[in-house]
Amino acid sequence: MHQPAALSMCPSCEWPLDSGDLYCGACGYNLSAAPVSPDDRPTLVINGLPRAAAEPPAEPDAWPAAPEAAGDTRGDIAASETQDADDVRVRESADARDGHAERDEAAEPDDYPLPAPDPRATAAAAPAADPAPAGDAKICVACRTGSVAPDGYCENCGHAQPRERDHMERELDAVAAVSDRGLRHHRNEDSFAISTAALPDGSPAVVAIVCDGVSSATRPDEASAAASRAADASLRAALPRGIHPQQAMHDAIVAAADAVNALAAEPAAAREHHPHQNAPACTLVGAVVTGGLLVVGWVGDSRVYWVPVDRTGPAVRLTEDDSWAAQMVAAGLMNEAEAYADERAHAITGWLGADAYELEPHTASFKPDRPGVVVVCTDGLWNYAEAAEEMAAAVPADAAERPLHSAQVLVGHALDGGGHDNVTVAVLPFPAASRGAGSA
Repeated sequence: MHQPAALSMCPSCEWPLDSGDLYCGACGYNLSAAPVSPDDRPTLVINGLPRAAAEPPAEPDAWPAAPEAAGDTRGDIAASETQDADDVRVRESADARDGHAERDEAAEPDDYPLPAPDPRATAAAAPAADPAPAGDAKICVACRTGSVAPDGYCENCGHAQPRERDHMERELDAVAAVSDRGLRHHRNEDSFAISTAALPDGSPAVVAIVCDGVSSATRPDEASAAASRAADASLRAALPRGIHPQQAMHDAIVAAADAVNALAAEPAAAREHHPHQNAPACTLVGAVVTGGLLVVGWVGDSRVYWVPVDRTGPAVRLTEDDSWAAQMVAAGLMNEAEAYADERAHAITGWLGADAYELEPHTASFKPDRPGVVVVCTDGLWNYAEAAEEMAAAVPADAAERPLHSAQVLVGHALDGGGHDNVTVAVLPFPAASRGAGSA
């Protein structure tokens, strides 16, 4: 039998290998095959890059919101925001800005087909050399002959099978979210949580949390799942007690950070097996929509966009990235074109995790003056619709009435553009309608 070359890590996903491994324990890569460099660019650690002192971001010329009686204002939207700056290690974001594909505009279908045609699927099944496993045993999607073991790998070819998190969809009356593995990653390291709650006066509040796992860290999928669950639970507990949504969002980010930090307290044996891995880590972005208020919060480079329903006002990005490029622009050291042309542009400077030097939750509140939709997403989507007007063009016209369909369309937009990263998006109509409370 041909023996694989002695490798210290998987050439596909960089998972640490043990001597004699025939297949990668994380992605099922056949180690006897010639190593192939992966095409995706997951979030990686880059140490030693200084963080520049942040300055307030440039104000938009027009802002689609009505003024508030008190507080800082951005155009016509009343906003208050807390953003502190300290030196932290820098992590590289998943995709470069230059992966955008030109797309022909076409009429939106009634039902967007998801998952889209996917190069991950095997083009043709090999002829069965052995009888198919009997009973209820699952058949391998790769070789079509072997049965799938309880650990999720084929007993014949060792190929990792699709996971439940490869494609997830959730829908409530007032919000919907979709997450997809994308076309290049071997697993989905994103996670989300959506829910609704009743404020003390009985009016509704709608919550969406989206998290992006840091691929260079250990268990990034667990980190994003823990963070999204903790933040959602914190908000659902705080909002009915009358805590202001902006304060509730800040506290939710702190709770999410605590949940991710707890993952770092792994057994000593596990730490010895992965001595050079970073602690579990992820980014987080969230939104709370009520009858008249929109609150956003974030740490990292996932984003929130505002898109008016009537499209008469401008679409606006409501968050500022914790990234190298954003800080170079804010500090006046580079213009935007220069900063985003740099190979360090997407290195992130804020994340949740035990190795984050200091947690810096950012929050802001707005009072839009017209109906719209709020798009909460990871960079797996906004890399293919970065500018606010590009995102608005990708959002279906009926997004407020069909949030799940709209989330499906946006994920499909990213997959059609190349799908280099995991893709997660939540769509929340504004204002929140009086509908039943729940969570997903």
